[in-house]
Amino acid sequence: MTLRTVQRVIIGQETSDGGGVRLRRSLGSAQLDHLDPFLLLDEFKSAEGSDYVAGFPDHPHRGFETVTYMLAGAMEHRDHKGNHGHLVPGSVQWMTAGRGIIHSEMPKQENGLMWGFQLWVNLPAAHKMDPPRYQDIPPGEIPERTQDGARIRVIAGESGACPAPCAGS
Repeated sequence: MTLRTVQRVIIGQETSDGGGVRLRRSLGSAQLDHLDPFLLLDEFKSAEGSDYVAGFPDHPHRGFETVTYMLAGAMEHRDHKGNHGHLVPGSVQWMTAGRGIIHSEMPKQENGLMWGFQLWVNLPAAHKMDPPRYQDIPPGEIPERTQDGARIRVIAGESGACPAPCAGS
């Protein structure tokens, strides 16, 4: 095992996006804005409906993937091609924007804890014009394993001999 030392601590910045959803941005801030292939990492977490109820109305994406992981609450994704998905606690969604998509992410609740993360991953140049697509993975289909007392949910790649159900692009 190789030991590493912490080089720098970056504190996520409070901000808002979409219809005014309050979130904490860890990647994609002025302090940490060049970490390719990762473009942005947001955590949305609040039990106050006014912090998230306006959601993320129709907006465009192109050339990257979003990976959304829900810890609490429910969110619905819809796009201009008629695709939709429903995220619940423990589910994950990969959205490949590819050559472009207009979509929305709207809460399916008005009160209670809404908590999740969204990671934006830059697509390789060869895949930037791929057709848009979704991969919705319900909680029961995400492989789990334990190691040293920790529960590991594998949403990308593999952990030990436990592969993820999808690997993005």
